[in-house]
Amino acid sequence: MDTTAKIDYKNIFYPPGGILLWIIIYLELVTFGIALVFMGLNARAEPELFHESRLLLNTAYGTINTVFLLSSGWCMAQSVHFLKLGNFSKSKLFLRLTILGGMLFLALKAVEYADKIEAGLTMGFNAFFGYYWMLTLFHVIHVVVGIIILLVLGRTLSKKPQTLKIADYESGAAFWHMCDLIWLLLFPIIYLLF
Repeated sequence: MDTTAKIDYKNIFYPPGGILLWIIIYLELVTFGIALVFMGLNARAEPELFHESRLLLNTAYGTINTVFLLSSGWCMAQSVHFLKLGNFSKSKLFLRLTILGGMLFLALKAVEYADKIEAGLTMGFNAFFGYYWMLTLFHVIHVVVGIIILLVLGRTLSKKPQTLKIADYESGAAFWHMCDLIWLLLFPIIYLLF
């Protein structure tokens, strides 16, 4: 299966996954960016509140989740690589590892959310936790959607790998990498800076 011959990778009008997906990715990044700017502006108005609230977060959870997502992003890149080589079994293995990384992220995030709710640190607790919940829940929704996309791609990869279009696979990979990138914006700002 020669999947690379179908795509001109030097064409700027065809980035991996297609131009429409990249428009969506840029819009998502802008949306998160705007929310982070407003969070920063609020933090400047109430620096002590934001700093004291940030200290109530578990930085270890955030760090471990960063490792989960970055590792899964690397596995997704490997999965795409092996798909392009026609090595479906290795591509499937790395896709499963990608999904596992996403599931581990969600499991640890659920533990973190349970801790926050038990401590009474809900969305209405203060401005910092309003942003924390809004931004991290929005990101969790993206991770869930990403996992669903990867599961659909994985089903095709398992049952009819020859019918899987590389452009569709790259679209799923690009969406997953967007989840990584958004977390790389959220983690240092929410867990480390304030």
